[in-house]
Amino acid sequence: MNRFTESLGLSRYTLYMQDYGGPVGFSHGLGSSRPNRGSHSPGCCGAQRRLGSELEDASGLLADRAVNESALRTNLLSLQTTRTRHVGSDPNVERYDPDLWTDEFAFLNQPGQVEIQSDLFYDYRTNVENYPRWQAWMHEKQPRLLVIWGKYESSFDSSEPESYRRDVPNAEVHIVDGGHFALDTAADEIAALIGQFMKTQK
Repeated sequence: MNRFTESLGLSRYTLYMQDYGGPVGFSHGLGSSRPNRGSHSPGCCGAQRRLGSELEDASGLLADRAVNESALRTNLLSLQTTRTRHVGSDPNVERYDPDLWTDEFAFLNQPGQVEIQSDLFYDYRTNVENYPRWQAWMHEKQPRLLVIWGKYESSFDSSEPESYRRDVPNAEVHIVDGGHFALDTAADEIAALIGQFMKTQK
């Protein structure tokens, strides 16, 4: 990421971070020689103090992969879990297009995906280990920060979005009517919030 932005000669840019993209963005910030260049717009986890219900159920793999991997593979790649990643605890399921999880489920069950996804999930433990470093970086650098969070998110704890303010008091935090992939149901609202945020950064 650093080589990419430097090759393009970018002196200022915005990082849009969501899900697994969050650790990439935070690692980029820590590794950048000019870490104040980016305005960060995360829908990801970095202020986390505890996991949400969905990841809490699967987190045993992080402690003992050999014992827990078979159960995690069955759970992680099931149609029900795939659906829950989108819907979370939202009682208004009819607002979601079922293709969101049926298409994802079909992709996840392609040859080789079970190995890729379990490796990726297991590697998440390295992100958890880095949370204190990311928090210290945010506290020191005070990046321009927009946090947009789905109120029905189940992968991470509901206290997560406000937790960003512990390190960046001026963070702009918005809770939208959606789940983990908040764009599923709140794309127009999120686009408007990002547009407003970017106008204030000029």
